[in-house]
Amino acid sequence: MLGLVENHSLTHSMAHSMPRTAAFFDLDKTVIAKSSTLTFSKSFYQGGLINRRAVLRTAYAQFVFLAGGADHDQMERMRQYLSALCRGWNVQQVKEIVAETLHDLIDPIIYDEAASLIEEHHTAGRDVVIVSTSGAEVVEPIGELLGADRVVATRMVVGDDGCFTGEVEYYAYGPTKAEAVKELALSEGYDLARCYAYSDSATDLPMLSAVGHPYAVNPDRALRREALAREWPILDFHKPVRLKQRLPNLASPSRPALVAAAAVGAAAATAGLVWYASRRRALTASR
Repeated sequence: MLGLVENHSLTHSMAHSMPRTAAFFDLDKTVIAKSSTLTFSKSFYQGGLINRRAVLRTAYAQFVFLAGGADHDQMERMRQYLSALCRGWNVQQVKEIVAETLHDLIDPIIYDEAASLIEEHHTAGRDVVIVSTSGAEVVEPIGELLGADRVVATRMVVGDDGCFTGEVEYYAYGPTKAEAVKELALSEGYDLARCYAYSDSATDLPMLSAVGHPYAVNPDRALRREALAREWPILDFHKPVRLKQRLPNLASPSRPALVAAAAVGAAAATAGLVWYASRRRALTASR
């Protein structure tokens, strides 16, 4: 009996000493079939935040994004446009609009394959982290819907009046995504060599290169070339499905609540990393 206890203790000790791992997911066209920010344009119009012309412009931007992805220059122009567009928006109003329309707009465009992967990574004991260029007011609720453990997103400066100033505090894009992943690895103890990352865009090459298991998902031409040259797996996600139909327990309340690892954002591509303590640690400390 003593031997069994000793073996159990040894196994328990080894499990705790093993490095933690995570799976990092880009959001747009990797987990969901569209641009998360642009998808809410009609809702923002109905809420009085933007005019009809802006709706048409964001609809065109969505078309360009879906047709072939957006290169660095296009993404920069989109960031500048969206940052200017949301100047003066009341942050609380944005959050309320997103909360009211989240299930109707986002649930139907989540890829079945991505939902399965998220479930598989959780089953394997890995954290799931959403890393997106979109703003936190959009990304955090989507992350919670998906059952993600943490979120890295873009953040805008909020004025004393509770409205966006239009200034970018942190832009979760390209190299800054990779930096955020490395920061998380340090703070959470992730072994990046054993971590996974998924993205559709060549702009995320720094993030994909930061982990031991990178995957190109619905890759744009530039990323497809790189993935073939580096012999990275290429995945094709094409079946959007409602979470309630596909995985009713994926975002179960019994899972730890979402930790906004980098709560960054507005409904636009904007900025600043805000690191929050792990919910699990808080729960442990309160016991």
